[in-house]
Amino acid sequence: MMGTEHPDRATPSAEREFLQDCLRGLDQRPRGLSPKYFYDARGSRLFERICALPEYYLTRTEVDIMRRHAPEMGRIIGPGALVVEPGSGSGVKIRLLLDALPAPAGYVPVEISPEPLEASVQALERDYPSLDILPVCADFTRPFGIPEGRRPVRRRLAYFPGSTLGNFPPERARELLQRLRLIAGEDGAVLLGVDLEKDPDILVPAYDDAQGVTAAFNRNVLYRMQRELGARLSPEDFAHRAIWNGAEGRMEMHLVSTGHQRIDLGGRCFRFAPGEPIVTEYSYKYTPERLETLASRAGLTTVARWTDPRGWFSVQLLRAG
Repeated sequence: MMGTEHPDRATPSAEREFLQDCLRGLDQRPRGLSPKYFYDARGSRLFERICALPEYYLTRTEVDIMRRHAPEMGRIIGPGALVVEPGSGSGVKIRLLLDALPAPAGYVPVEISPEPLEASVQALERDYPSLDILPVCADFTRPFGIPEGRRPVRRRLAYFPGSTLGNFPPERARELLQRLRLIAGEDGAVLLGVDLEKDPDILVPAYDDAQGVTAAFNRNVLYRMQRELGARLSPEDFAHRAIWNGAEGRMEMHLVSTGHQRIDLGGRCFRFAPGEPIVTEYSYKYTPERLETLASRAGLTTVARWTDPRGWFSVQLLRAG
């Protein structure tokens, strides 16, 4: 079991990394901030609320796919699988997979924020008392160690649901798939959730809900900068904006300055004109053909794919080769 460090009290090295990433991002044109900094304890709670919103089709669509097809996935994956889930979050979808896997060897949730990781692990330990649960608190975009459990492992399964792959530009997405392939190993597999291209009238509300939860989630990075890095800024003077960029095949989230203002951070002053954006997230949407090409470039081939009746979302089983 992991410790009880609160995510709002970052270690000095994590705080330095946060500061340097923010300074680099604010120096760019267009200015940008990494979406991984949405997630402290408050950000994780906001994201759980987003997943339950009527506009946010992604979670419920993927959960429906898992409910319908997890037994088939379990049969193909087979017994003795050690499931490694980078970016495990609240652990909702993993239960559907664990229930379908024959005699899994263990589960390794990997999460950047300690508090939601600990809460998820406690709930899973209660509900799956015979399962080896081996949590890792880490940034999954960087190398991390995989703990050894008590049971023999026949294969590893890298489980990457939620369309998180879409947060990475194509070249970095390829690198991430390569990392997942390495996690899975030679005889393992990758189970990947991806959001598919669809009408912008469906996409845009999913990132700009009527209740303003996504707007609060977007601004959370500014509140973290204020609280953890001592930044002088006014988060509410940045408006949330979500747009579909058809040329690039992605949704974009921006924080747009509503007037002349400045952010003072780390001894630097960053001035903003009215309407000037900070890009906080890209969410690429795939066609099946583009995804297959990307997977092939990462050394992976498609074993099976499952989708919902409307063709909005896809879960893919990939293997090295």
